[in-house]
Formats: sequence, C-alpha cells, structure tokens
Amino acid sequence: MSNAPHHDIDIASFTADPYPDLTAIREGLGAAFVPQLRATLFCRRDTIHREEKRVDLFSSRQPQGLMVRLMGENMLRKDGDDHAADRKATFPSYSPRTVRDHWSERFRARTAEALDDLAPQGGCDLVRDYAMRVSGEALRDVTGLYDLSWQEIDQTSQAMIDGVANYHGDPRLEEGALAAVARINAAVDKQMDDLPEYSLLKVQLASGMSRDAAAANIRLAISGGQNEPRDAIAGTVWALLTHPAQLALIREGKASWKDAFEEFNRWQSPVGMVPREVTRDEEVEGIAVQAGDRVFFMYSAANRDPRVFDSPDDFDITRNTAPSLAFGAGPHFCAGAAVSRELVAEVALPMLFERFPDLRLDGDVRFHGWAFRGPVSVRVRW
Repeated sequence: MSNAPHHDIDIASFTADPYPDLTAIREGLGAAFVPQLRATLFCRRDTIHREEKRVDLFSSRQPQGLMVRLMGENMLRKDGDDHAADRKATFPSYSPRTVRDHWSERFRARTAEALDDLAPQGGCDLVRDYAMRVSGEALRDVTGLYDLSWQEIDQTSQAMIDGVANYHGDPRLEEGALAAVARINAAVDKQMDDLPEYSLLKVQLASGMSRDAAAANIRLAISGGQNEPRDAIAGTVWALLTHPAQLALIREGKASWKDAFEEFNRWQSPVGMVPREVTRDEEVEGIAVQAGDRVFFMYSAANRDPRVFDSPDDFDITRNTAPSLAFGAGPHFCAGAAVSRELVAEVALPMLFERFPDLRLDGDVRFHGWAFRGPVSVRVRW
C-alpha cells in the first residue's frame, strides 16, 4: 500500500464539492491515500502530466476495475499496441476532418431543431431540455445507434458513469450500469445490418474489429461522450451568465466561444479523474506506491494548481488554457476531443446565444460529482 498520508473524506460532501479536499491534498504533499475511495489521489498538475504517460508503471489495464467489470474492456482500459490499434480503428469517425466535413452540418441541424422546439416556451432547464438533447443527438449520429433515443443515450451514459465511479459500493448503481450496457448491446445488434456512414460502429467493423470489441468502444463513447459535452454546454452557459464581463468579451470579438469552453473545462473539469493500477513498487516524488495499488490522477485538482495557473479558482476566458488536463494527456488523450470541441464551442454555445440574445438565469445552480462533475439543473429564460 502507498505510504502517502491518509486523508479522510465525507462522500456526500466530496460529491457536492470536491475542491476543498483536493486543494488540501495538492497543497500538502501533493498526494494522499483516501480510505473511503481505497485509492491514492495525485493532485499536482505537472506530476500527473508526467506520470500519466508512464503506462509501464501506472497502467490503464485494470481487469478487476469497475469499468471493465461493468462495461467490458475498451480502449480506455488498454495500453501500448492494443490501445493504439483501437484508436486507429476509431479515428475515421473522430478525426478533425470527419468532424469538419461530415458531423458539423449534422450537429447544426439537430441543434437548430432543438432551438425551434424550445423557442415558444420562453424558458427551460438547459441541462435537461437543451444540453442533454444536443449531446444525445450528436452521439446517435456519431455512434450510429439510432435505435437509442437521445433520452436513452443520456440515461445509459449516466448509469454507466455512476457505476464506474461507484467506489463506495452501492449495489443499485451497479445494477443500473449493467442494465445500460444491455440496452446498448441490443441497439448495436439491431444496427448491424444498417451501418451509417462514418459512424463509430461502421468504421470499427470495417477495420476488422470484432462486434464485441466495437460494442465496448461504443459503450465507452456514450459513457464519456454524453456527460462531458452535456455538462460543458450547460455549465459554460451558467459560467458566462454569472460572469457578464466575460460574455461581453465574446460578443465584442475579444474572445471566442472556444475560449469559454476550454476555460470552463479547466475550471470545473467535467471529467475529474482517471484511475490507474500500479504495476511495480516505485517512489514518485517521495510517495511510495506498490504493485496492485489503485491510483487516481485528479484532473480537477491539477487544473486548479496555482503552480501552473494564476488565480486558478477564477473563471477567466482570457487565460492560457494550454496546460489544462481537461482532455487528459499522453497516449490516452481524449479520442473524441475534436467532436466535443466542435459540438460545444462551434455549435451549441453560439447557436444558443444567437437565438436567445437576452438569455438569463432563472434560479440557483447546484453542481454534483467528483469523478464526473456538472450542473444538476440550469434554469434559464429568454
């Protein structure tokens, strides 16, 4: 077991707001063993940026880990040549060129439909009525699973991410994740005879990948590819509406929607951590880890590291977000980053504010989660 100092957390408080605990760990020795999560949390940006690339020591392969047990082995739980092979197989669907030439137009059309439906209402919950729909419709296109509604995309995604973050062992969350996996598998089987162009299902099967392996990567795409853009859309809108001077910079052409998206991802980190398994005994910056230890690289803590970011707790769209780990680092850098950036920064945000220039908040906003974090509800009016 790691010799890192112990840091106890209250799960409910940590889920409501992990930043006080993460700050204490980061500004202590930079890492701590948290008994409630049975893991050592690394919290400094430069340490994570360096060590995440050392897959020979901090392995993504976790055959007994929650993700593999609940969702099957996917590209996120592979290293080396196996991981590279899966990334190559999925690239034709995720590439910046495909996003630009194929997906962008579809994203705009689906988003316009959502805005048309919302316009007469005069207000909505951005999470449930807009961000959830826009992200879900995009994933229906990208995965090719049209048997799933956008509501089911969100439901299955949430169930799976709740399951893979269930380090406190709630059996209801495990049951929900397994039901979501079964639903996605059924949708894959139904789609096998009609593979949409550039869809993740089609490009993987065309590469020679097995149906089971392709389905595992589709489950991964839904689990992470729904909640991150969903929470980034609604969360960035909330951030801009609560920081009107920042929104004014965009409207004056002094900053971009992409600047806001990247800064929100740094500031609130919709994907807050990645787990790794230690392969051998070694010492990292004075912290001894042993083979078999569970380690969490805490992106959320790293993205507020004052050694790297000035005034890190502030939302500032003019800052340089290049050091942010919002999409990871090294060989496991998010494969769908180009899709997410296009959907959120080039489509969902500008189209929403163009359609509703007088958009305003209609109530308080509460955030939830530590491994995956986002607003529970964002009520707005126009």
